[in-house]
Amino acid sequence: MDPIIIPLVAILAILAVLGIIRTNLKICQPNEVLIFSGRTRHLSDGGKVGYRVIRGGRGFRVPIIEKVDRLFLNTIPLDLTVSNAYSKGGIPLKVQAIANIKISSREPELGNAVERLLGKPLDEIQLIAKETLEGNLRGVLASLTPEEVNEDRLKFAKELLEEADNDLGALGLQLDTLKIQNVDDDRGYLDAIGRQSTAHIIAAAEVVEADQREQAKLAEAKADEAIVQAQNRVRIIRAQLGAQAEAEEAKISVAGDVARARAEQELAEQEILLAQKRQQAEIVVKSEAEREAKENAAKGNAARIFEDGQAEVRILQEKLELWKSAGADAERLFLIQMLPDILKEVIKTVDNLTIDNLTVVDSGGAGAGVPAVFNQIAGATPALLESLKATTGIDVAGMLRQASARPAAEIEVTTGGDSAG
Repeated sequence: MDPIIIPLVAILAILAVLGIIRTNLKICQPNEVLIFSGRTRHLSDGGKVGYRVIRGGRGFRVPIIEKVDRLFLNTIPLDLTVSNAYSKGGIPLKVQAIANIKISSREPELGNAVERLLGKPLDEIQLIAKETLEGNLRGVLASLTPEEVNEDRLKFAKELLEEADNDLGALGLQLDTLKIQNVDDDRGYLDAIGRQSTAHIIAAAEVVEADQREQAKLAEAKADEAIVQAQNRVRIIRAQLGAQAEAEEAKISVAGDVARARAEQELAEQEILLAQKRQQAEIVVKSEAEREAKENAAKGNAARIFEDGQAEVRILQEKLELWKSAGADAERLFLIQMLPDILKEVIKTVDNLTIDNLTVVDSGGAGAGVPAVFNQIAGATPALLESLKATTGIDVAGMLRQASARPAAEIEVTTGGDSAG
């Protein structure tokens, strides 16, 4: 066998297998289900069916034996219109609604859809679902009054959903939404009910409006009254505030005057106190200065007197020492030392005597005339010495006589001793 043929056959075999796999491997989209029919499959309840269903994922079709069909799960819209549908009470109604249905992907509805709808076109499925819903709609209308249908459409749609759910489920369909668009009748019943309701509503509205107008008028009157009262209160408050303001201004003015007067009085008092303190300070300072000056002067005088006294004491002590050293001649020496002072005191007695004119009247006697005057003056000296002796106790004349009776040499010795002392 040619060596090239073997690889070629292998490649062709591989390609054939891949082609078979590609042809028979089916991918299921999210919006569909795959039905593999041709082989028997046992159900969980013990039943048998001739198909198997795949929802999502993939499945392999056994060639020649199995066939694959698709059921789409997309939404199917429906327009529903029911005419001459008698409601409770025998009133024919016309109802318009819209619905959205789809093939159910739940068991056992999916099995029902496979058995009843597999292979049917979309138009036929829509027709089946529409006829089923219209029948359900007529059944629900027969159990409701026109007022209930017209006034409570949510209740109507809810009951319709409950009524249609079983029938659509038996077909393998699922009702997603149902909306009532319009409810009408050919005899004008709903219009009459509407007009009656409208009349009642209008009447009630008119009553309410009248009541509201009355209430508005009453409220307006009360508001006006309240406004007037408020204005009056405002006027009263303004008047009160004005009076209070004037009173406060008067109080403030009086208080200002009082405060000003009090401040002026306090200022005057402070000025008086300041003047008193200034005067007192001047007097006290002056008197204190004078007192200190006098004290200093007194202290100085006292010190001087004390020093003078100390000097006198020292002089007296020296004189006493001299007196003691002089012995018997101390008295004469003291007299000699004191003689100039004694003479000064004697002279003071006639110091103020001034003789402007001396007139001598001669009486013609022997002892009269000028000689007699001089004799009187000379005779006054012994009398003066006697007066000095009587006054001071010092006998100057006697001492002079004793001194003159002593030898001159002794006196000189005594004098010389005094000089030495």
